[in-house]
Amino acid sequence: MAKTILICGFGTGISQAMADKFGAEGYAVGLVARNAERVNVAAKALVAKGVKAAALPADVSDLKAIAPMVAKARQALGPIEVIHWNAYSGGAGDVVAASPEELRGVLDIATNSLLETVRAALPDMRKAESPAVLVTNGGLYAAEPKMDAVGVSWNAMGLSLANAVKHKLVGLLAEKLKNDGVHVAEVVVNGIVKGTAFDQGNGSLDPKVIADKFWSLYRDRKEIRATI
Repeated sequence: MAKTILICGFGTGISQAMADKFGAEGYAVGLVARNAERVNVAAKALVAKGVKAAALPADVSDLKAIAPMVAKARQALGPIEVIHWNAYSGGAGDVVAASPEELRGVLDIATNSLLETVRAALPDMRKAESPAVLVTNGGLYAAEPKMDAVGVSWNAMGLSLANAVKHKLVGLLAEKLKNDGVHVAEVVVNGIVKGTAFDQGNGSLDPKVIADKFWSLYRDRKEIRATI
């Protein structure tokens, strides 16, 4: 039975590169995003390359949708061995003007949605050979005046807070799950990734390089953080 990676928050850029990388390494690939057309097209393209893949349209901001989505992935592809968390929300850009509900939604995707996915897949992962949770993060979380200024000028204050919480959560999960054999790691992306919605011709980071870094963290299972 093929090992399975579940890619949550699938889109162009990093998550596509992760699907290609892990698919080439022999993993079955589950693609999760709200956009059903996007994941269907991407899954068909992977299958055409000889990769076992499944489209799993779901909104991970809806906590009640996560367990059924993981169950569907398990049924279609087999037990979940790896989770790649690439989901985020760009809401609450101005935390002074944002409603509590809007900010809570941004933080939930970085915390509760990720945790609910881990909980749903953990029975599989505890039995897997090389289980892991791999998290994409951004440098906006850094508690530095320069990065605070960037978060405000980009109208990305909610995302900055979410990234800070997610950064801490990676460390906590790494410690909590190490006795279960689950390696938890993040790649902090400090820049614009080519081919993403943020790329307005100024993208400087190759998503394939980021996917290779995730693979190294996963394969070596020593470090929990890397920055690109």
